[in-house]
Amino acid sequence: MTTRITPGRTVVVVGDVVLDRDLQGHADRLCPDAPAPVVDVDAIRSGPGGAGLAAVLCARHGARVTLIAPLADDPHGVELRRLLAVEGIDFIPLEHAGPTRCKTRIRSGGYSLTRFDEGGPGTPGALPPEAKECLRGADAVLVSDYGAGMTAQPELRAILERRRRDEPILVWDPHPRGAAPVTGATLVTPNLAEARAALAADISADRSAWDGARLAATLLRRWRATALCVTCGEQGAWLATSAPEPYFAPAPSTEASDPCGAGDSLSAAVTLALASGATPPEAVNHGVQEAARWVARGGTTGFRDRGWAPGSPGSPPTDGHRSGRPFAGTLVATGGCFDVLHAGHLASLEAARRLGDGLVVMLNSDSSVRRRKGPGRPVQPVEDRARLLRALSVVDDVIVFEEDDPREALRRLRPDIWAKGGDYDANSLPEAEVVRSWGGRVVLLPYLNGRSTTSLLRRHQERNLHDTVS
Repeated sequence: MTTRITPGRTVVVVGDVVLDRDLQGHADRLCPDAPAPVVDVDAIRSGPGGAGLAAVLCARHGARVTLIAPLADDPHGVELRRLLAVEGIDFIPLEHAGPTRCKTRIRSGGYSLTRFDEGGPGTPGALPPEAKECLRGADAVLVSDYGAGMTAQPELRAILERRRRDEPILVWDPHPRGAAPVTGATLVTPNLAEARAALAADISADRSAWDGARLAATLLRRWRATALCVTCGEQGAWLATSAPEPYFAPAPSTEASDPCGAGDSLSAAVTLALASGATPPEAVNHGVQEAARWVARGGTTGFRDRGWAPGSPGSPPTDGHRSGRPFAGTLVATGGCFDVLHAGHLASLEAARRLGDGLVVMLNSDSSVRRRKGPGRPVQPVEDRARLLRALSVVDDVIVFEEDDPREALRRLRPDIWAKGGDYDANSLPEAEVVRSWGGRVVLLPYLNGRSTTSLLRRHQERNLHDTVS
């Protein structure tokens, strides 16, 4: 079941901000004085990291975000302020002793060759009155710890300790160098390494006995949280609650080219899910899915290069030609109801994906399917249809549209290629003229005769009728 995020929730993100920089280039020779690669820099990408990235992702999901964090008055701090302003985030900076933390990665061929860190940590200053008011009045508070000292701030801890358990939602993303979460947090989200570090004195020599489930249950009691989730990378996440049995949220299979930022993606997603009324298991499952999508789309590198925005099925990209497109290179789109996924669908999707660098499926909503196919359709709700499509390796994203045809959705996305099954005539497609208006192409794909959903359902009904009569 898809977790629906309620837009407009007020979220306060508090923690340590970092300026993340990626120097991307190509390496085809070695240094003459050492066995080290020479990287010719092609581009430099910068963005907020730590609590800054968590705030950006909450905002991209539709929340109204206030960020509270220490920030130095230095060149890196000035750049962070500018980047956060572009994202439309209200920022309440605190005094910061020492230079702004900056993390720089040197990347080539899709991989990080090395990383160097500058600045930080710094002792945070006092909380101004507006920060205290935001912390008390928000729908949710996300504590994003980067180990730079903010989570030990006495005023912050006192406010969060005194909050009622049910208001606001409190999600705590810890760090080994940071302070322990306050008592009564709604959800704490350490990764596997952080959980093991927190329990280093308790873990016996047999580390294999301490899996995610046992770590989560032990830390739940240690930190006296309402729920505790241990994230385990590509495996998924283990959730411990007051229930006697653990909950496991599996991660979908994906190629992890750049997992950087996946933890921030998960913490932002679970915060908004909880603030929208989801239970902890629902929120964690939603967060694991969003983190997997983040990794599949290239992590922080893909985020800065292509500007894709995470979201639930049906979230449209930003309007405007080449603006808000989720992929670089040739973008292919195809569409349909995909009510009962079958071999014909798979063949068409595989063929469409070979036409470019990314494939987006335009999916008819439930009401749109009913208007087209009749009152007995769809067989599956749109949430299930979108989830099945997203599980296919050839599909990069799914966009749900409410209209009878995808013309308006296509105007927002502006793909390079619109691919349809060969049972259609390109000249009779109402969307063909729209696609051609920005220089896009319409491509017809092979059609597997007899593989339509309608024919499959008809044959199934005929067999049932025959069995009943005989």
